[in-house]
Amino acid sequence: MKYGHAEFVPIFKALSDETRLKVLEMLSCGELCACKILEQFHITQPTLSYHMKLLTGCGLVTGRRDGSWMKYSLNVERFAEIQDFFNCYTNGSEDCICKE
Repeated sequence: MKYGHAEFVPIFKALSDETRLKVLEMLSCGELCACKILEQFHITQPTLSYHMKLLTGCGLVTGRRDGSWMKYSLNVERFAEIQDFFNCYTNGSEDCICKE
């Protein structure tokens, strides 16, 4: 397997929350300001910041400052890595741990 299992643990933690999954769905339409994301939820700004920290920390989302605003977008390269990781499970792999 070309990826280490440990590097995907933070991703699965980030994906294990309904709010974060909804944020990812919103970002699938393009870059959004944190204020626009916040409008869709009944949560506080610090709670949104916590969710965004997990999503950016594992690489699923990238953030950039635009003046006083934070804008977020999906990291499509990271999603491609996740697809490759899952393909190792569904397509088999010569370096699978079962062959050790």
